[in-house]
Amino acid sequence: MTKFKIALAQINPALGNLEKNIKKHILFIDKAIKKKADLIVFPELSLSGYSVKDINFELAINPYTNELLKLLREKSKKITIICGGIEEDENYGVFNAAFYIEGGAVKFTHRKIYPPDYGMFEEIRYFSRGRSAEVHETKFGKIGILICEDIWHISLPLLQALKGAKLIIAIACSPTRLAINSKLKTLKNYEINSEHHKAYSRLLSLYMVFCNRVGFEDGVNFWGGSEIIDPFGNVNKVAKFFLEDIIFSEINLNSVRRARHLARHFLDEDTNFLKNEVRILNDELNKI
Repeated sequence: MTKFKIALAQINPALGNLEKNIKKHILFIDKAIKKKADLIVFPELSLSGYSVKDINFELAINPYTNELLKLLREKSKKITIICGGIEEDENYGVFNAAFYIEGGAVKFTHRKIYPPDYGMFEEIRYFSRGRSAEVHETKFGKIGILICEDIWHISLPLLQALKGAKLIIAIACSPTRLAINSKLKTLKNYEINSEHHKAYSRLLSLYMVFCNRVGFEDGVNFWGGSEIIDPFGNVNKVAKFFLEDIIFSEINLNSVRRARHLARHFLDEDTNFLKNEVRILNDELNKI
């Protein structure tokens, strides 16, 4: 599918209430279906809320079989769904994960590779680290999914692009301690993150999609500002600050082709050079 319509559902999940959050997902999914969207994206931990702390085990599920996701799996026969939840593996480890649901089934997940543990963050206390940044072949072409802190590590978008991703979807719970003001024209948090996304789009010549949440939890609020950026670094659509919202945009993968024809910086990336330099660096670090 070279052209398709994407929806970003910028929601405020209820902390610890899977059933309530699934109902909210269905409401936004139905809106997207009415607008003839092909793919809908929800924020990080959209099924559970962010500040789960010690209830992480209670909220952890096997997304492939869990009955609570039955409604989402059913809806995915009409629209592909990417949402955030807590995944439990066969060894009972729990992960901050993204679920890719399509055609009535969960097709794959991405487990957050860098749960942060600085400043106001303490995710590493409650989640295991993912160990893979795979790119998946889908009906939308090859896509990569990353979660919040993952996109603050340059290596991950680069690796996914080198593996063939033409679209990277980042889901997030990006917080602030600012007072809510929905009339703001811009926001420093947004400006910093958006420049970051635009840089990846330009340097890797691909689409960057960022879906952030809104609402209050545990003394912080989440600022929203979800956005879709084309392979030239242009912002196609931006969601509201601090308020629930749904935005739509067309993804045209011919734009990736055109961007890479006009500027060869990504095509000229030398993976052998990178591999050798990383090997030398690792050897030096191991000597310390």
